[in-house]
Amino acid sequence: MPPAQSLPDITPPIEDYLKAIYAVVRESGEGRATTSAIAERMEVSAASATNMMQKLAEMKLVDYVPYRGASLTPAGEKIALEVIRHHRLIELYLAEALGYSWDEVHDEAERLEHVISEEFEDRIDAMLGHPTIDPHGDPIPSKSGRVPEPVHRALDEVPVGETVVVRRVHDRDSEVLRRLAAIDLVPGTRVTVVRRAAKALTLDRSGATVTVESELAREVFVDPHG
Repeated sequence: MPPAQSLPDITPPIEDYLKAIYAVVRESGEGRATTSAIAERMEVSAASATNMMQKLAEMKLVDYVPYRGASLTPAGEKIALEVIRHHRLIELYLAEALGYSWDEVHDEAERLEHVISEEFEDRIDAMLGHPTIDPHGDPIPSKSGRVPEPVHRALDEVPVGETVVVRRVHDRDSEVLRRLAAIDLVPGTRVTVVRRAAKALTLDRSGATVTVESELAREVFVDPHG
């Protein structure tokens, strides 16, 4: 009988790459993440990203084709979703239980997501009432690895006269989050686009008028108000 294969050594950098591939594929809508997009996401050189893709392919965690990019195998996606679940639960715990602001939780969660136990994850989940979204509106994968993939429009794409509800925002830039919080463009906020200029939108928010730069509006994702 052949010896059982040992599980690969899944280090934090490997988890970060798998999470990055998952995010790039979802955000691009393509089936694969290019090496350049992965490198940009990870803030490394293209050569470093290529070397890691080759390693992950040997570990059967990605399907990597030179010049075409990488996609996650079922094993790689399982790891990525588990890390994302840790990250988003930790973000919500920091915000709800410890009073962190939403622009502070991402960096803390990046550090903690790799080290918490499954028991700690379960206790956070139970204490928070089994939440489905994090403070920025991103879906929290279930314990079984299921995650909804809602399709939201960027606020910058909404025509004049339409009323929408903010559902999620990009969470990687703390300064962007602080600017959005200052004008109350957070998940759950209802706004109506009343004017559009070359580089800004004017919004009505509960009778108050606020102007948001188009660049910032592209970081906010909305649904029609129903």
